[in-house]
Amino acid sequence: MASNVSDRPPVIGLTTYLEPATFGIWETEAAVLHREYLDAVRAAGGNPVLLPPIGDWRAATVGWLDGLVLSGGADIEPRRYGQRPHPTTGTPQPQRDAAEFALLDAALALDLPVLAVCRGMQVLNVALGGTLHQHTPEVIGTTDHQPQVATFGKTALSLVPGSVLAGVLGESVSTLCHHHQSLDRVADGLRVVGTAEDGTVEAVELAGPGFCVGLQSHPEQNTDDVRVFAALVRAARDRRETR
Repeated sequence: MASNVSDRPPVIGLTTYLEPATFGIWETEAAVLHREYLDAVRAAGGNPVLLPPIGDWRAATVGWLDGLVLSGGADIEPRRYGQRPHPTTGTPQPQRDAAEFALLDAALALDLPVLAVCRGMQVLNVALGGTLHQHTPEVIGTTDHQPQVATFGKTALSLVPGSVLAGVLGESVSTLCHHHQSLDRVADGLRVVGTAEDGTVEAVELAGPGFCVGLQSHPEQNTDDVRVFAALVRAARDRRETR
């Protein structure tokens, strides 16, 4: 007997990297993502599905998703927000940029709940017309947000009372971060709901009744606290049950 759709875990799509990888006897390009994202979605009650940065991503082809996570990763091509590359800006990945901007556009058209993490929050801002600081240490004078290669920094995050994220995490929370870029001009329609002590924009929410939040930090790295992912999964389930 087929199960009721309301009993099925919400399907949460997660964007991935195309990177050289080695596994078994193979050395090849692969679509990869930190496992912590998958574990966080699963622990929150969702069914994680990897979305490669290739394919025809538009509303007509992603309607089977219940929610979307825009994951962290490489710097966005600066020409997308009208700037020339800074010396510290990473090598462009136009294929990934194109795929994730298309996925976000489709998700917004379908009113899919969206959680945008680190690079994902920057994608959200740029896609809606905002810009980025290409090298945040030049703005704040420290490397606290990216202390070393492959090392997460700790950021004390203040959240605006009444915001979605404050309702999930409280008005202050310690987060793990790893980024050298950050939001500069915030896009119309986005509301800044979280900042670090140095003023760096750390959280945004899209105006409207749907769930669309961005975090500059990495909630997936705290495996003991999946509250943000649980909020995404709840929003995905609520959307599915009301359609």
